[in-house]
Amino acid sequence: MTQPVPEAPQAPQAPQATEPGEPAEAAAAEAAPAWPVMQVQTRWVTIAGLALILALGFGGWGLYRVFSPDPGDPRVVLENSQRAARGQQTQIDQLQQRVSTLTRSDQISREANRDLQSTLAERDEEVAALRADVAFYERLVGSTAQRRGLAVHALRLQPQNDTAWHFTTTLTQNLNRGAVSTGELSLTIEGTRAGKLQKLAWGELRQQPGATGVPYSFKYFQQVEGDVFLPADFTPVRVSVRLAPKSGAAIEQSFTWADAIRDIAPATATE
Repeated sequence: MTQPVPEAPQAPQAPQATEPGEPAEAAAAEAAPAWPVMQVQTRWVTIAGLALILALGFGGWGLYRVFSPDPGDPRVVLENSQRAARGQQTQIDQLQQRVSTLTRSDQISREANRDLQSTLAERDEEVAALRADVAFYERLVGSTAQRRGLAVHALRLQPQNDTAWHFTTTLTQNLNRGAVSTGELSLTIEGTRAGKLQKLAWGELRQQPGATGVPYSFKYFQQVEGDVFLPADFTPVRVSVRLAPKSGAAIEQSFTWADAIRDIAPATATE
């Protein structure tokens, strides 16, 4: 069904008298239109709406200013600085931990290298000693070895304290192969005491008057060891080793004190 189209408002017409005798003012008031009043109300509503929007906008801007400080605000600068400082401290801690780990690793590597060098040095010493022993055995029992009777091949003295010394002698013989050399070994030491020459016999060195020598018994070689004691004011110069075999004449060989306290002291004098 078609709805009736509202007619557009028509321009007001001059009031006409309906009945003769009505006043002219009453007729004009009744004929006054309502459209200007509606326009005024709409204008005021629009103005109020705009004012409300502006008030809300200013209020939001104020809240933003309050809760979102300016980047140049000291509080913001301080917070940013603290955040940056925390980040830098974290990096510093990580770098320090890495440096500590690397330092410990380097220390372990250095210690391992030092231990390895020490082990290699010990092995070199052992190899040198074994080579010296092989050369000694070849000279002693080899097919081309020189035939020698009972002799003191080497003497070594090591200090135990201020007065005690430990001696090690190496005795050899390859003249009578298969024969056993048996006897006793003793020492005498020459030196100075109170500015005078003095010779300490075996009994004085052992601090036992009438002490017997250290026994030995071997076919080709033997190391004979023992201890001797020197007076505190005695300065040794020479050491003599005396071998008294059960059969045959005694044999005596001398070594300087400087040679005797070295690793290997060769004999400087024979029988």
